[in-house]
Amino acid sequence: MPKTDQLFSDRMLSLGLARVSEAAAIASAKLIGSGDEKAADQAAVDAMRTQLNMLDISGVVVIGEGERDEAPMLYIGEEVGTGKGPGVDIALDPLEGTTLTAKDMPNALAVIAMGPRGSMLHAPDVYMDKLAIGPGYPKGLVTLDMSPTQRIQVMAAAKGVETSGVMVCVLERPRHQELIEEIRATGARIRLITDGDVAGIIHTAEAEKTGIDMYMGSGGAPEGVLAAAALKCMGGQMQGRLLFRNDDERGRAEKAGIEDLDRVYDRDDLVTEDVIFAATGVTDGSVVQGARRDGDYLETETILMRSKTGSVRRLFYRQKNQ
Repeated sequence: MPKTDQLFSDRMLSLGLARVSEAAAIASAKLIGSGDEKAADQAAVDAMRTQLNMLDISGVVVIGEGERDEAPMLYIGEEVGTGKGPGVDIALDPLEGTTLTAKDMPNALAVIAMGPRGSMLHAPDVYMDKLAIGPGYPKGLVTLDMSPTQRIQVMAAAKGVETSGVMVCVLERPRHQELIEEIRATGARIRLITDGDVAGIIHTAEAEKTGIDMYMGSGGAPEGVLAAAALKCMGGQMQGRLLFRNDDERGRAEKAGIEDLDRVYDRDDLVTEDVIFAATGVTDGSVVQGARRDGDYLETETILMRSKTGSVRRLFYRQKNQ
């Protein structure tokens, strides 16, 4: 693919990015409730890749479906676009919430972020310990070095409420049992989610709407970069630290260029430059409504954001059912 030195024009590319997430959501929406996670994911991948290759960019997938030997399409390192535009990094999850889609559960999204080349952490496919809060708080109010109890006490004080006035979003997994117990022991409340921690972190940026003040827990590192891109657009703070279960995972991190395996990344370490972010609803959720049929038409809602201006657009798209 030809390399160019054209400037990254987030304004010009933003609508094209919305079309990419829309296409993935529409394709996977046809399999909502089917029970077939793989088919729903593949439909989203195919549609997203087709649309990406129509954009005038010289794009590289830095957060994708997996390593090249694990994913036939939208793999890490794959070049996408026409090659006639600016060099860009792309982080994507064609279907964030494959299980949610297959079971017709809330908050499945098609998600993509784009920034200048070199703007996003090349996160390996390992776990990341994540902590996020919304905008309007002093920088560094809560940190990963604090205990969950300390974070909740500090957040409650910042909000001017008792600890019972703090709502924490946590991914429902056996590994989080002790975390859940500690949070509840403080008197704080918990919103448990079964999948989709990108959406879970985004919820903190709209606490007045969602009721969620904080996100805690471990999940995929690639999804952490996508969530950081969203928070960079919406405001809010995030910290992440890679977690390794074995030497193979440490090797993946070293292969990805990670030198300090214990580093705590802030939001702006995960995404270093201005980016654009698009998410289209597949199933209904707190961020956007899901794809829905209206007679002969299919409708979607997309949230489209630019960190440079802080603009947030909600786009409604309607097309004839194919």
